[in-house]
Amino acid sequence: MRPDAMSDRSAAVRVADPTAPFPGAPSPPAVSVSRVTQGLPGEGALWLWAVDRLARQLRRGRLTLVGPDGRARRYVGAEPGPEAEVVLRSPVAARRLLLGGAVGFGTGYVDGLWDTPDRTAVLSLALANDDRVSIAGLGSALGRLSHLLRHRRRANTRAGSRRNIAYHYDLGNAFYGAWLDPGMTYSAALWARPEDSLEEAQANKYRQMCRDLDLRPGRHVLEIGCGWGGFAEIAAREFGARVTGITLSREQLAYARARMARAGLADQVTLDLCDYRDVTGQYDAIASIEMVEAVGEAHWPAYFGTLAARLKPGGRVALQAITIEDARFEDYRRTPDFIQTHVFPGGMLPTKGHLRAGLAEAGLTVADERAFGLDYARTLDLWRAAFEAAWPDILASGAGFDDRFRRLWLYYLDYCKAGFAFGSIDVVQIRADRPV
Repeated sequence: MRPDAMSDRSAAVRVADPTAPFPGAPSPPAVSVSRVTQGLPGEGALWLWAVDRLARQLRRGRLTLVGPDGRARRYVGAEPGPEAEVVLRSPVAARRLLLGGAVGFGTGYVDGLWDTPDRTAVLSLALANDDRVSIAGLGSALGRLSHLLRHRRRANTRAGSRRNIAYHYDLGNAFYGAWLDPGMTYSAALWARPEDSLEEAQANKYRQMCRDLDLRPGRHVLEIGCGWGGFAEIAAREFGARVTGITLSREQLAYARARMARAGLADQVTLDLCDYRDVTGQYDAIASIEMVEAVGEAHWPAYFGTLAARLKPGGRVALQAITIEDARFEDYRRTPDFIQTHVFPGGMLPTKGHLRAGLAEAGLTVADERAFGLDYARTLDLWRAAFEAAWPDILASGAGFDDRFRRLWLYYLDYCKAGFAFGSIDVVQIRADRPV
């Protein structure tokens, strides 16, 4: 928590009807809340009062905060910015925010403690005021320590990496197939033309990386983190390259192998269940698409060292990676965020500087770089819409997904979209060469 995070800076914000008391004893929540202790009415009023004091620090944009009894307070920042509405279903939502920070706030949404007509607007408003009201910095010291210790227990050792990958990617191919594009690509698309479909933009991303790697018949490319086989299929079919792909997800491996067989590429593409640290041999080129985020900071040297060791002299490596702003990295490192806690255990975003430094320290020379964060925001928006459209079928699948799972994924997708749109995170493609 910032030292002055709860101080009264009411001059920075105009509160509609500032003399009106914030709702005290609340009505029952409008949605069912599981595993939550409601607390005493007096305690609830105290939490709501504390959130009111926090909201008064708003500098940019507008916030409408609706209490559990339906009464609204409006906060207007001195500067323009996003406009958002938060409906508190229970005072426990306020307690989650103040004691759990950004993770507690997000978990409160997942548990139905608060709602909004526009998740992206709420998250964008938080980012726009992050220098003024640090939600990430809120939370008790014990809560932050608990999140940090939990994150560190998920370290990406060989066994830990298998567990962490399975946690997210082994939800089932049918689940991902319900809302990803037909090519089953779960990474940022790259639009060459505004009118391109998501499937076309995903294929464009793969083709760009193949061109960066100078793939052609006779070349052998290693893909670290092959997913469901989208890159491997294009590299083999359109560019004539031989492909070796590795993954730690059994679900992905089974799908990708069947995909290559259907495409008649089984003799040209070899796919294995393998940790990147256990790869042998050398290759003309290496591709790795949004995999470094799952490596963990402690293992970055091993990852970049593997790229250099497995690349032939004169070879090329093409990375696609999600990065975090330099100014946010230290706070992010100290306090695991919502994604690390609930979605990608063991995950850690590097900065662009970390990528460049890691490649250089491994003896590789950066030759080209492109960032396209707004394309990722568009990708996520399309995924979220497809996820919502597919939800009735996902729910009816009998795979055990429930409404809490739905809210978790909607929050996760919009959380990421807001970050890319605001610029707090980015996605970058980097090509690096191994000297001859």
